[in-house]
Amino acid sequence: MPSSPAMPAPPPRVGITSVGSWLPRRRLSSEELRDEVARGGLPLPRGVFERATGIGSRRIAADGEYASTLAIGAARRALDAAGLDPLDIDLLLFASATRDMAEPATAHVVQAALGSRAHALDVTNACNSFVNGIDLARAMILAGRATRALVVTGETPSRAVRRAPASLTAFRDAFAGYTFGDAGAAVVVEPVDRGGILDVDTLTHSEHWAAGGIFGGGSRHPRDEEQTYFRGDGAHLRTVFEKVGISALDRVRHRTGLEWRDFARVLVHQVTVPYLERFIEATGVPRDKLVVTVGELGNVASASLGVQLDRVHGRLTPGDRVLFVGLGGGVSIMTLVWEVS
Repeated sequence: MPSSPAMPAPPPRVGITSVGSWLPRRRLSSEELRDEVARGGLPLPRGVFERATGIGSRRIAADGEYASTLAIGAARRALDAAGLDPLDIDLLLFASATRDMAEPATAHVVQAALGSRAHALDVTNACNSFVNGIDLARAMILAGRATRALVVTGETPSRAVRRAPASLTAFRDAFAGYTFGDAGAAVVVEPVDRGGILDVDTLTHSEHWAAGGIFGGGSRHPRDEEQTYFRGDGAHLRTVFEKVGISALDRVRHRTGLEWRDFARVLVHQVTVPYLERFIEATGVPRDKLVVTVGELGNVASASLGVQLDRVHGRLTPGDRVLFVGLGGGVSIMTLVWEVS
């Protein structure tokens, strides 16, 4: 009697098993920021930043605190929550728009402080860096190149804010930077028995790369201090994100068959309160699915989704699905669907 054909092995699963975040102690209100800019010589009406952005405050890294400092704090919390030693990690990705220096990779600074011996490298793609890092960690585990990864981010974009613009034109050019705050986040990524990362998608429209950024420090402007400040066309970026972002969400819902009701949470990169309100209006995402942090923390770049996840992680239960929506300068959109194991 012929034997039955062997059943194919189920596909391997990789998921997020632990989360941590870290915030600097110093809190800077929008009115205090306005006072700093006004002392630089440009008179501004009271309440201008909060009225325009909905951001009341943000956290600011202190002197002696760096991108790596915030990443290390978040990493230790994620490892402690998982009951892991740094030596249990064999891949460490520092995935951030900010870094300590041009060379070496900031991942080595983080690794040295933790005492890990993992393969360490940086991943950078503006505010999508952290989601890119999670995706890369998953891919390397599935490829057999790693068994357990620690993905960390430390963001200090507040240091790229122009505190003394020379003119109203310079102020407007730098305005998007006044939304920035600092934060760190970390996740452990490893094989799981059920659930895990179910779907990842990306959309990239690089023709918009010049719409906003910090253009100094590279080979184009290696020593031009003016290029070390963030500048950009916020209205242009918003238009692109609205057009491309909605199509990305349509794609993931069509591909997975999941609707908003199927997600316990929707984590979306947050720039300003008005932008978040527009996101809700344009996409139909129920407000109670969101984790709103922008009003108290500002735009914390790639740490945004990690901080949001850390705030709700303890209330998620196995089988809950979470949708990550990343928006990054360049311009790129990322979606990631994760099911709690």
